[in-house]
Amino acid sequence: MSSVSRGISFHESLFYSLHRLADAAVICLVTRFALSHTDETGLTAFLTIATATVLLYHSIAEFSGLYRSWRGTRLRREVACVLLTWCYTVPVLLGIGLLTQHNAVFSYESKLIWIITAPIAMVAARVLLRKTQQQLRVRGFNLRRFAVCGVNELGVQLARNVERAPEIGLRLTGFYDDRPEERTAELPADVGRRIGDLDELVARARRGDIDIIYITFPMRAEERIRSVLAKLGDTTASVYIVPDFFVFQLLHARWTNINGLPAVSVFENPLCGVDGLVKRTADLVFGSLLLAVASLPMLIISAVIKLSSKGPVFFRQRRYGLDGREIQVWKFRTMTCCDNGDQVRQAKRDDDRITKIGRLLRRTSLDELPQLFNVIEGSMSLVGPRPHASAHNEQYRSLIDGYMLRHKVKPGITGLAQVNGYRGETETLDKMERRVACDHQYIREWSLWMDAKILVRTLLVVFTQRNAY
Repeated sequence: MSSVSRGISFHESLFYSLHRLADAAVICLVTRFALSHTDETGLTAFLTIATATVLLYHSIAEFSGLYRSWRGTRLRREVACVLLTWCYTVPVLLGIGLLTQHNAVFSYESKLIWIITAPIAMVAARVLLRKTQQQLRVRGFNLRRFAVCGVNELGVQLARNVERAPEIGLRLTGFYDDRPEERTAELPADVGRRIGDLDELVARARRGDIDIIYITFPMRAEERIRSVLAKLGDTTASVYIVPDFFVFQLLHARWTNINGLPAVSVFENPLCGVDGLVKRTADLVFGSLLLAVASLPMLIISAVIKLSSKGPVFFRQRRYGLDGREIQVWKFRTMTCCDNGDQVRQAKRDDDRITKIGRLLRRTSLDELPQLFNVIEGSMSLVGPRPHASAHNEQYRSLIDGYMLRHKVKPGITGLAQVNGYRGETETLDKMERRVACDHQYIREWSLWMDAKILVRTLLVVFTQRNAY
């Protein structure tokens, strides 16, 4: 590898080391500041707490992947990893302090400052380092040169994606392909140019002129891919295969390993492992708070329903939950009848089955409040695809491709489809298709930030009272 390439590797390692040093420095400074709010804490206490925190934080970071390369990854993912690592560090340290009876030595003010300020400062340091790194890359420093092996639509898409993100520090050297030009895609003038064949690619990689090679041949071209990999095995370039998975309807892609055999998911629940734990914790915490706030209004609504019409206060309907398993969803009764069989008629505008109080409850979505019990129980989430009646699921699964994939996550009290206007009656197939498309988008792009935005937007939708009857 050339001296330029070695310099690139050196700068990459330097930035990774700076992240570790910055986090350690922040922890030490915040610990010193926090201890200043507790009387009679000396140097020994500071060194003990700071050292224990740094060591434990860095140990947990090895499992969370915090100190890996974040090149090309969105900032919010990196920030989330920082916060998650800190959230695992704090209870362990507090638990150790409780067992050793050191917690009582420090004031609540010191502990609160330490818990809150440290992650904020570490995030700020990471943002500053990332912005500095991005500015250096935009100006031509810390760049890595890449080539595209395959003149096709996927290769052009890859080049455009890199061009739109100069901060990731990749510079295109050109396209390479063995096929004649009449058998390959036409390269737009603003994307790049074809340099040569695969032998030329291998020769340049051997000289150290190329750091990364992306192979964009279609998956069916197995022999060609094998041949290219065999030739590139004699170079020190990093090689990636970019599979043309866009030919599938990817719900959520994740690499896994089955006893040494790699596999990639096509239809998968994105909320497994740490993400699933984080979402479940958020559901329990915020669901319990909302239930506490809503308990008095729910008691009043229950009394009004009981006094205003005959029938039960609550209505439980069979619906599909996670992985298509049937659950019982709770709602306040808003109709004179309770359809729960193989035929369920959707509510329509001016539906004569809806009671007077029921019309108000449905318009304000207060009839959904009992589903907080479902959230706490674990059969539902605060945010997710809205559960449909089992009868409707059986109807639409044969009419809409990928309909049942919306059940790869827990159903929610509100969802992306509802805040985008697909709320209420779906009297046409097109409306249901658009609702399902929103559900698929939610599963593909899920994040806690997305959940928070949907919850806020739900309040606006409820106030405008669109499509609710």
